[in-house]
Amino acid sequence: MLRSLHLHSTLKTLPPPLKTLSSLSLPLLLLLSSLCNHPRLITANIFIYAGCSQEKYQPSSPFEANLNSFLSSVISSSSQTSYNSFAIGNTSASPEGAIYGLYHCRGDLKIPDCSKCIESVVSQINLVCPYAYGAGLQLDTCYLRYEHGDFLGKLDTGLRFKKCSRSESNDVEFFRRRDDVLADLQGAIGFRVSRSGLVEGFAQCLGDLSASDCSACLSDAVVKLKSLCGSAEAADVFLGQCYAKYWASGYYDTSSDSANKDQVGKTVAIIVGVLAGLAVLIVLLSVCHKALGRPHSRHNEPNIASLVGSPTLEKSSSMKL
Repeated sequence: MLRSLHLHSTLKTLPPPLKTLSSLSLPLLLLLSSLCNHPRLITANIFIYAGCSQEKYQPSSPFEANLNSFLSSVISSSSQTSYNSFAIGNTSASPEGAIYGLYHCRGDLKIPDCSKCIESVVSQINLVCPYAYGAGLQLDTCYLRYEHGDFLGKLDTGLRFKKCSRSESNDVEFFRRRDDVLADLQGAIGFRVSRSGLVEGFAQCLGDLSASDCSACLSDAVVKLKSLCGSAEAADVFLGQCYAKYWASGYYDTSSDSANKDQVGKTVAIIVGVLAGLAVLIVLLSVCHKALGRPHSRHNEPNIASLVGSPTLEKSSSMKL
């Protein structure tokens, strides 16, 4: 299942067509209420990358029920700890509903901030990867992943995303300081911040990795940082289960020459805007429906008695017959 996760820069699959406005009004209003109560859900955490499996599950299936249970557990757990993993429905009775997953916040994040980031990623993952049997969504300060197959604790150093600054340096001192930082990050167990001169950086492994696998993953990340980004003054590399980044102090170029210029964050914002428009339309239609359904006042009602025997009424009655 690991290889079935496909990274993409645009949202290629959209949710099923809307059936009725009335059936969606409550979920839409609840979503918009959540966004209003947490206005930074979309903007507070920078989107990095997403990966979705091509395989899709059916609505109302055991997998969907277990996925909802997993996402609820993730939100609950994130208010207490910055990392957790889950295995739900992995019994012989219903193996088709099995789901394995984890979340992990950046090591320097406080629990309340971790919880906010996880709420954000949970609110977006079904929009980015609708009905997917496997999905991973990386924001700047937290990560969420689930699969139908068990991936927990299995080393994965596949490249997920890279970003190299357009600004480059030819300063020998810069390279020496950068290499010092990367060498220090390579020995991290969990999360580590490092600084040498004017160069800073940090690295982190996912919590399901052993110490030896974490070291192997970060070693690969450091190699990729140097080989893929060369003399860039700032660079990020995200692998399957770890990431590392460095930058020159006081400067970080958010632009990228990566071929993977992801736009899913913008797509999510567009979807939310469309949902907001639909919600407003629902309210307007509801108001119009109530207005048209009101009984007319008595002074506007026709006098039935005065119409009896009139040619108009007789003609109308004969037509109905």
